[in-house]
Amino acid sequence: MKTSLKIVFILIILFANAPFHTFAQHDDGVPVSGKAAVLLDQESGRILFEKNAHDPRKIASITKIMTTILAIESEEMEEMVEVSENASGVEGSSLFLKPGEKIKLKDLATGLMLRSGNDAAVAIAEHVGGSLDGFIYLMNEKAEDIGMQNTQFTNPHGLDDENNHYSTAYDMGRLMKYAMNNETFRDITGTKRYKAPQEGEKWDRVWQNKNKLLTSLYEYSTGGKTGYTKAAGRTLVSTAEKNDMSLVAVTLDAPSDWKDHIAMFDWGFESFDLMQLAENKENIQVEGKRDGRFFLPHAYYYPLAEEEKEKLEKNITLKEDYLEHNQTISPAGKVTWSIDDKSIYSMPVMYEKEREENKGFFSKLFRFFTRGD
Repeated sequence: MKTSLKIVFILIILFANAPFHTFAQHDDGVPVSGKAAVLLDQESGRILFEKNAHDPRKIASITKIMTTILAIESEEMEEMVEVSENASGVEGSSLFLKPGEKIKLKDLATGLMLRSGNDAAVAIAEHVGGSLDGFIYLMNEKAEDIGMQNTQFTNPHGLDDENNHYSTAYDMGRLMKYAMNNETFRDITGTKRYKAPQEGEKWDRVWQNKNKLLTSLYEYSTGGKTGYTKAAGRTLVSTAEKNDMSLVAVTLDAPSDWKDHIAMFDWGFESFDLMQLAENKENIQVEGKRDGRFFLPHAYYYPLAEEEKEKLEKNITLKEDYLEHNQTISPAGKVTWSIDDKSIYSMPVMYEKEREENKGFFSKLFRFFTRGD
């Protein structure tokens, strides 16, 4: 990887490290049937491909990704949930839950993701949120936290609710990216077949995952969620991993969604390589700076097309007053990677002071002869 290192000593405001997700989108990469689509890199969040990705649309049952992650984050997965009449009577896809039945929250969340039970969605919402309204508040609060700027939830299952329940392909990609960072969610969405005990019966419920990419169509599939209503059409969020690169694909109103996702994944894996831009605690050499050490706080990976690799540049900017901090380790500036003068990612450059007892004779002698009057 060729890099050009530019050292600039100016007073700056240290920005928080944040990826520039919209850099160099390839919106002509794949023909898809969906009215809206997006392909994201799971590690960085970079948009690799998009089609009307920021247009709000109905989303159907992929809503249940949010319902599931909120159930997991409630830390009540081992608790028993009593199914209400309101939950058992919801129309559409169902786990056929009975009023008064008690079932573990973990089983409800798994049934929700695998079989898309609307009754499970309401049962989860009432248990975790205290009420449907309480849970919907949590859904929208979490959406805001994740950065889903063009999303509004009005129910936990995705059934058509006039025009008030909507999201975008990009927002749903952000949600799936967030959810896939949770180990329990990854386990659930990657489950092909699941057994859950049924209260009062000798036999277990057995659920087969509706995600055909996972069960039969795509060898690199790691999970996902299907959806359909007459108004929304076919919606699909899915994930795949190959050669240590993980991708998130979303299509909305896509008649050929399975083919769309396979095509996007294959194109993404073929067109990009996941490159390590920074190693964890990587030392940074700064010209003219001899005391202490400069280092990067964490590792970072970013997908690059072949033609982008030779254009990658790294620029380090230091604050003038970085030596004035009393802490042993403190932010000293930032490092920014860019391609064609467009920033793709920034992270802090940390500075660790050299301890006085570790300073050698020649180091002290050098500073004596090079210091100013």
